[in-house]
Amino acid sequence: MKRNLFFIFLAAFLLLTACSETGEQNASTTKKDNKEEEQSSNQEITYLGEKYEIPTKVETIVTASQEAMEDAAILGIKPAGAIATAGEFPAYLGDSMSEAEQIGEKTQPSVEKLLQIKPDVILGTSKFQPEVAESLNKVAPMIPVSHISTNWKDNLLLLGQLSNETEKAESIIADYDKNVAETKENLQAKLSGKKVVMLRLRGGSLYIYPETVYFNPVLYTDLGLDVPDEVKAAKAQEMISLEKLAEMNPDYLFIQFEESENAESPTALADLESNSIWKSLDAVKNNQVYENVVDPMAAGGTAWSKTTFLTAFAELFK
Repeated sequence: MKRNLFFIFLAAFLLLTACSETGEQNASTTKKDNKEEEQSSNQEITYLGEKYEIPTKVETIVTASQEAMEDAAILGIKPAGAIATAGEFPAYLGDSMSEAEQIGEKTQPSVEKLLQIKPDVILGTSKFQPEVAESLNKVAPMIPVSHISTNWKDNLLLLGQLSNETEKAESIIADYDKNVAETKENLQAKLSGKKVVMLRLRGGSLYIYPETVYFNPVLYTDLGLDVPDEVKAAKAQEMISLEKLAEMNPDYLFIQFEESENAESPTALADLESNSIWKSLDAVKNNQVYENVVDPMAAGGTAWSKTTFLTAFAELFK
């Protein structure tokens, strides 16, 4: 009898052990399948040498930088959310932001608002502080779109890839390069040896930029115009006095003036134009000063900004 009970208990024990192992195997298999399914729903993309993991199917894009907003505008893409300035989207972008919800200011977008939108990807900016980037990455993959003008092609191709508009992005780049070559050929004789300068009037003061910043790459890199020594020496946006500008004495001047950037000096442009030093400049005396040929709020180093500026530039000097 005892012998029979022993075999009965042994059989029961073996049966329970087998069931337990099967359950563990099933749980392990399920966990593995879930992990593989999660991985298969993502893709890895490379942007400026860095890899980012994003959903395989990107449907909801938020543009949390001006660069990304301008790229969206030229590609005809309407993001689900975008940064605003003083509670408004830039008027020069037309209706490209018509479907976007405001997500706050450019330095620190609202995490709460982003959680409501539920983006697949956030196109931020390389200017974000580390803590801002970290908080946005908790909402969705955040790609820090470069604010450096010379990365404009990579920026445009990034959004083209995310929105299945790569062909359109490549076409925009090709058209720009073609127009640059034509403009350069047409204006080579006229502008050879001439000093062309882009200025920005902000807070009542004049600023110049390095040759690879703002609209300057169009002038000096793309069109190959001579780079003034003062522009070469600039390390960032730098204030320039009227006296120093008079020493430069440009042949052609482009000046960008936005009222909101001069709120405390609303008459800054008029005051500048009435100044005797300003009037002494060759560009002024020869009527070669061009104000706001592109919207003064434009970023300068994007496909939208460069294309618009090049078109205006070519038209002025044709």
